[in-house]
Amino acid sequence: MNWTGRSNDLLVAAAMVMSVAACTTGGGGGGEDSCANLYTYQDRSYLDVTPNVKFTLGNKLGVATQAPCDDTGGQERSEVPVASEAVYEVDGISPEFAIAIGDTPKTATLFAVRSGKDIPPEVQQLIDGS
Repeated sequence: MNWTGRSNDLLVAAAMVMSVAACTTGGGGGGEDSCANLYTYQDRSYLDVTPNVKFTLGNKLGVATQAPCDDTGGQERSEVPVASEAVYEVDGISPEFAIAIGDTPKTATLFAVRSGKDIPPEVQQLIDGS
C-alpha cells in the first residue's frame, strides 16, 4: 500500500474515533453524557438509576421533561423537550432526591438527583437494599 492509501486509512480511523467521542460527551465541556437518560422536574435534573432497584411508588406528582440529545457538540441544538413522562413519588424518599418516571406506574423507573457522579445517600441505601 502506498503512502496515500495509508494516509486515507489513518484519516478514516481518526474520524471514527472523533465520531464516537462526540456521541459520548457533550460539546459544552461538562464531561457529562450528552445522550444520558436525563429528565427535569421542578428545576432539578434526574438521571436513571440501575434498572434492578426495587421500590414502591407513591402518588403521581406531575410531569418531567427530557431534554433533547446533544450529540452534535451543540450544533443544530433544539430547545424543545424530546419527551414528557409522568412523575411518581418513591415511598420513603423525598422527591428532592428521587422520583419514578414512566407512562404508567407499571413502566415507571427510578431516577435520582445527581451532583456530578454522586447519588444521594437515601437513594444509595435503596439500591443497596435491592
